[in-house]
Amino acid sequence: MGSRASTLLREEEIEEIKKETGFSHSQITRLYSRFTSLDKGENGTLSREDFQRIPELAINPLGDRIINAFFPEGEDQVNFRGFMRTLAHFRPIEDNEKNKNSSASEPLNSRTNKLLCEYKVNHSNVK
Repeated sequence: MGSRASTLLREEEIEEIKKETGFSHSQITRLYSRFTSLDKGENGTLSREDFQRIPELAINPLGDRIINAFFPEGEDQVNFRGFMRTLAHFRPIEDNEKNKNSSASEPLNSRTNKLLCEYKVNHSNVK
């Protein structure tokens, strides 16, 4: 399974995701492996049902809200890039030169973006 993950994710995609999310190369490949194992339809996307098969989310009282955070309004599927963008909101905030660069876009794990993500989770329509 690990080899499947590394062969389907191109090096240029990994580099783009690294820049966008702040995750390391090894974190991205590990998360891609997990993503593909959750993708029961083998179509490169995850559905809400795929997330609900995760035992820790199934028993979590906030599981539905966490799952909803992965899906833009009106969407029923999330691809790997969207999956990584959502996970990036949960990364610790780091004080590094990249974050201090005023010309760079605000990191996904900035305080502002974390608050926006939390707002989305807390105000999502729980089914």
